[in-house]
Formats: sequence, C-alpha cells, structure tokens
Amino acid sequence: MIYDDLGIRGVINASARWTGLGGSIMKPEVVQAMAEASTKFVSIPDLQKAAGRRIAELTNNEDAYVTVGAAAGVAIACFAASTKGDLHAILRASEDPVTGQEVLIHASHRFPFDRAVPLVGLKLRTFGNVYGTTRAELEAALSERTAAVLYLAGDHVGGALPLQTVVEVCSSVGVPVIVDAAAQIPPKRNLWRFTKEEGATAAIFSGGKELCGPQASGLIVGDGGFIEACRAVGPPSPYLLRGLKTGKEEICGLVKAVELYMAFDEEAHIAFLEETVANWNAELGRIPGVTTERVFPNIDAQPTPRSRVRLEDHRLTGSEVIARLSEGDPAITVMADGPNAILLAPDTLEPGEAEVVLERLVEILA
Repeated sequence: MIYDDLGIRGVINASARWTGLGGSIMKPEVVQAMAEASTKFVSIPDLQKAAGRRIAELTNNEDAYVTVGAAAGVAIACFAASTKGDLHAILRASEDPVTGQEVLIHASHRFPFDRAVPLVGLKLRTFGNVYGTTRAELEAALSERTAAVLYLAGDHVGGALPLQTVVEVCSSVGVPVIVDAAAQIPPKRNLWRFTKEEGATAAIFSGGKELCGPQASGLIVGDGGFIEACRAVGPPSPYLLRGLKTGKEEICGLVKAVELYMAFDEEAHIAFLEETVANWNAELGRIPGVTTERVFPNIDAQPTPRSRVRLEDHRLTGSEVIARLSEGDPAITVMADGPNAILLAPDTLEPGEAEVVLERLVEILA
C-alpha cells in the first residue's frame, strides 16, 4: 500500500470528517469514475456544464458547478456576485481585485474559512452581534457597495436572522444570498432546501465529507444565471481564480458521488449509527469509573449521534486515553471533550472498525 511505502500509518477515524484526516473514504465507484476520467482529454468547460446539469437534476436545482473544495466555492461565488460574470468586470477585478465592494455576514457567522472572501478583493463586513440580529440591522448594512450576503448554515449557529428573512430583504434590492453549507448534509434534503425551498441564490457544499467524493472537490448549486457567472470567473478561465483549478477526475468523481448519495438509504444508515452508539455506551458503561451517554447532533449539527465517554472517576484522563489510542496499531483518532471525557463518532467508520474501536477502548480502560 502507498502509505506503507511512504512510512505513514493509516488511522481509524472515530472523530469527524476533518480535512486534516482526509475528509472521507471514497466509494469504489467514485474511484473508478476518476480513473476512467483520467484516460482521455476532454473540454473542461463542456464537462463542467454537463456535470452541472447532471448534479442539478439529481439535487433539484437549476444548475451546479464543481469546485476544488467548499472554501474555493466561497471565493468563486463571491467573485461571481461582485462581477456578475461580465468579462470586462472580471478583467478589471483580476488586475486590481480591491474594488471597494463588500460581502455582508452576520457577526455570529464569522468562521475560519470566510477568509476566502478577501482573497478575491472583497471586504468582509459584519452586521448585528453574536447575541442577536434584527431585520433593521441588515437593511441598514446593505448599500450600493454590497456584492452579496454570505450566510453560514447550521442549527449550531445562533444570533442570526432566519435565512428566509435574509432572502426576503436582499431580493428586494437585488443582492444575492450565498449559503455556506459545507458540512450540512445529511440530510440530503439540504442539497435543495436552502435554494429551492428558502430562496437563497446559491448554496455551497463540500464534496469530500458526507458525499464521500474526492477530498479536493466542492459543489455550488442554485440559480442558473448565478451558476453561469460562477463558470465565467472560475477555472479554467485564465483570470484571478485560475489557481482554484478543478481536474476532470474530481469533476467526474463528484458526479458519481452525488449519484450514489441520492440513491443512499439515509434513514437506515442513521439507524445503524444509533445502534453502534448504543452498543458502545452499553459496553463501555460497564467499566468501573466510566460513564457514557448519547450526544446528538454531531459537531456540525448533522442528525447523527455520538458517544460521550466520561472518565471523572477513572485513573486515566481523556488526554491519556487519546494518546494511547493514537499510539496503537492501527492508530485511532477520537475527539477530546474537556480534560476527562472523549467523544466517539460512528459515521466516519468503515465496516468492522466500530468493533476495533470498542475493543481498544475496553483494553485501555479496563
């Protein structure tokens, strides 16, 4: 195996779909689609349009565009909003991206990857505060400099107006609303909920998390005209965002991943995850000094359960257990939850790995 050749250990991921751990595991069909895509030359613009049509059909959207990750999707979508896909505006902004235009964002929606906005020359301006935001505050923040509003999706984010209120205010003045929903699947309904049901101009998803597509892939779905503007500013266009290049392999791999995900029995899978957590909790809860509980939802507010293992009365601390798990063969990663607890996630595990995680923890704790 290539990891062995490089002297690197693979890990069992019982924490989350972190980019630092490779995101997710691709299905064999996705790998096959990428391998097939690698064997021929193709017109990337034509491939992007065809892939967009297919993904839009699958996700009940007008159109779609494949990016090289969700953060790249934020940059492309914001640049499309500021230039509206106009060639002259793209050329001018590519020469001098600092145009004086702004992207508005709730104060409570600031997140590490919103740095993609200044990369395309736009100022990120907050409105409201982390405790709450009023409609009037959004209305007052809008101006002739506003290129778009960036909205961070997720029930774990507070202090913001409902998306439908933001859409209502912005649509009255022609300002697009871009939803960053990178980790907001499951449920699969979110692929069209933000756009078709709540009226956002576009929504952005990671291709390398729950979709189990290529790690270097992302997805913008939404309004057909807006997606066309994304194609105009995004690669392979030789302008400002050329560096965010998406390969034919990633495009085809993501199409296959979306096809598989839309045919996936989500309810049965979540039921299996609940069963796994219940089994972990029952077995680990028998160990003296250990208590367990089900935690819901997961770290990204997805509707999947986790197990919290508390060690307040145990001789080992949470950090000591994490260290022992990481030193084993295979290494196992879990999340810390304060000094005396760990969190176990079942949704990132491959078949048979839940049993390995349980065996190792019993060995360490008992």
